[in-house]
Amino acid sequence: MSEQEKSTSEAENNEGKSLNLAMCIALVVGNMVGSGFFIAPSALAPYGTVAIIGWGVMAFGAVCLGMVFARLSRIAPVTGGPYAYTRMGFGRFPGFLIAWGYWISIWASLPAMAAALVGYLGVLVPALDDAHGLKLLIALGSIWGVAALNMHGVKAAGLFQAATVYTKLVPFIGISVFGLFWVDWSTFETLNPSNKPFLGALAATAPLTMFAFLGVESATVPAGSVKDPKRTIPLATIIGTLTAASLYILGTVVVMGVIPRETLMLSAAPFADAAKVMWGNGASIVISVAAIISSLGALNGWTLMLAQVPMAAAQDGAMPAIFCRMSRRGVPAYGIVISVSLATLLTLMDASGGKAMAAFYNLIVDLSTDAAMIPYVFCAVVEGVLYLSRQRVTESLNIKTYIPIGTVAFIFSISTIYGAGPEAGMYSLLLLLLAVPVWMFLVAERPLQQTDE
Repeated sequence: MSEQEKSTSEAENNEGKSLNLAMCIALVVGNMVGSGFFIAPSALAPYGTVAIIGWGVMAFGAVCLGMVFARLSRIAPVTGGPYAYTRMGFGRFPGFLIAWGYWISIWASLPAMAAALVGYLGVLVPALDDAHGLKLLIALGSIWGVAALNMHGVKAAGLFQAATVYTKLVPFIGISVFGLFWVDWSTFETLNPSNKPFLGALAATAPLTMFAFLGVESATVPAGSVKDPKRTIPLATIIGTLTAASLYILGTVVVMGVIPRETLMLSAAPFADAAKVMWGNGASIVISVAAIISSLGALNGWTLMLAQVPMAAAQDGAMPAIFCRMSRRGVPAYGIVISVSLATLLTLMDASGGKAMAAFYNLIVDLSTDAAMIPYVFCAVVEGVLYLSRQRVTESLNIKTYIPIGTVAFIFSISTIYGAGPEAGMYSLLLLLLAVPVWMFLVAERPLQQTDE
C-alpha cells in the first residue's frame, strides 16, 4: 500500500471520531486524579515515609495494569473497555456481569464527586456550611449539568475534559515540583512513625492509596470515538498513569514535608494548607479553585464512561436495549438519564440526614469501588486466555512479555478487592447475583445463538 493510500485509509477510519491523544490522556488523568487524592496526605500522615513507599508500590501495580489495557486495546480497539475485553476472553455472560457491576460502580460514585466539589466550594464560601438546601442544589446541578454536556456529544465532553484537567494540573504540578524546595527533608528520617511494624504499616496504607488508581482503563472505554485507537489508546493509558503516579508521590512528599505531621493529620484541605504555608492565602485559594475544577473534570470523565460501557454492552444484547438508543446527536441519552437519575436518588438519600441513610450511602460508595476492581481481575488474564484458547487474534500476542505484566496486574487487582474489606466484598457478590434475573430477561428477549453470531 502506498503512502497516499495509507493516509486516505487513516482519514476514512478517523472520520466522525472526536477524541484525540490529548483528550484521551485528559480522560485517564481526570478520572484517576479525582477529589479523593486531595485529602490523601492527611489520611497517610500517621505513616510518614512508609506512605511514600506505599504510593510507589501501588504505582508499580497500576502501571502494569495500564500496560495490560494498552496491550488489549491494540488487540481489540473497540468501545466498551473492560466489558469488551471480558466478553472477548470469557463470553457473553461474564461480559454482562462486568458491564453490570462496572455501570453501578460509576453512577454510585457520582454523588461522592459532587459532594467533594461542594466541600471545596465551602472553603471559598464559608456561608455554605449552614445552607444545606443550597449545597444539595449545587451538588445535583453539577451532576445534571455535566450530564447535559455529555448528551451534547462526545466531542464536547472530550473538550471539556481536556480543559478541566490541563487547567487543574498547572497548580498541582507547581506544588509537586516547586514545593520540593520548601520540604523539610528531616521529616522523612523516621521511616515508620506509627506504632505498627513496617509491613503492617505498609499494608495499612494500601486501602488509602490503591483506590486513587481507579480509572486506569478510561481511554479504552470510548474506543469507537478515538482517532487512531491502536496508537492513541496505549499511549494515553501509559502517559496518563505515569502522570498520575508522579503527581501522587511528589505531591504527598511536598505536603508531608511542609506541614508538621500532627497538624497534617487534622487537615481537611492538605494541599491548600501546604500552599498557604509556602506562598500565602492567595495560593491556598488557587488550590481550592483547582480542586473544584478537578471535581468537575472527574464528574465529566466518569459520566462519559457511564454512557459508553452500558451502550457497548446493550449493542451486544448484554444490557437492556434502552442503553444503546441514540439521540439525534449520536449519544446514548436515555442511558445517561437513567444512570444519573439513580445517582440523584443516592444524593437525596444522603441529604436526608438519617444515620441509616448515611450509612447506606457510605456502604454503596465503598461497594462501587470494590465493584470497579472486579473487571480489572478479568482483564488481567484475558490475554492469557486468548493465548491458551489459540484464537486467531493470538498471532499478535507475546506470551513472554505478558506473563510478568499480567501477573503483577492480577495481584494488584486482587489486593485492591481484599483491601476494600469483607463487607464490601460480600455486598459486591450479592449485587452481581441480583443481576441474574436481568440476564434471564435479556436471554428471553434475545436468545444466545442470535447474540453470539
